[in-house]
Amino acid sequence: MYYKIEVKDRIRVTPNLFNLDTKEAVIKSVKKKYDGYISKDLGVVIDISGIKSIGDGVIIPGDGSSYYETVFDVLSFKPELQEVVTGKIRDIVDFGAFITLGPIDGMIHVSQTMDDFVSFSKEKALSGRESKKTLKVNDVCRARIIAVSFKDPLNPKLGLTMRQPGLGRIDWIGEEGAKPESSREDNVRTKSGTRTKFGIPQGDTHSAGKESKKESSKESKKK
Repeated sequence: MYYKIEVKDRIRVTPNLFNLDTKEAVIKSVKKKYDGYISKDLGVVIDISGIKSIGDGVIIPGDGSSYYETVFDVLSFKPELQEVVTGKIRDIVDFGAFITLGPIDGMIHVSQTMDDFVSFSKEKALSGRESKKTLKVNDVCRARIIAVSFKDPLNPKLGLTMRQPGLGRIDWIGEEGAKPESSREDNVRTKSGTRTKFGIPQGDTHSAGKESKKESSKESKKK
């Protein structure tokens, strides 16, 4: 999910920026430090959206730079567990698919690409045995985040699944929604579990015969 997050930090402005206006120099320094910055708390920083305040500059003995207490907003992508995201398949290997989610990539294990037995082909495609579904590079898909790890800040890892209803390649989702629902009579069952049709359990010819005999005897009495 994308967030706008307020950050407070002491920003180092190097001497080569002293010829600039203080605000401009601070903005350049903030962008240099935070563009592409990755952490568990902030996620992946995409851009600096604005400077809110800049304190007085401080010079530390032995360091020619100035330091400014600065408050600013960053636009960040912070993946969260169970979040549903849309992305494009970047690569496919025998153990799964890599999906691009804007500023970061995630991995969908082969067992999580579809609810089917999946096989990998040399054409870099994953195919379902029974469903006949195929997944290829550049396919646009919807997936759910099931694992997030920032253990290595330079290489965060995301695990995703597409096995649940409403997930998968976009056209698969459309096909699922277009399937007709089973008719009510096909879904009705008796207490014993026998499938019924028109209120009479199928295969229960004995009950049906009794009903027909009663009707015929009534007719003969009337005559």
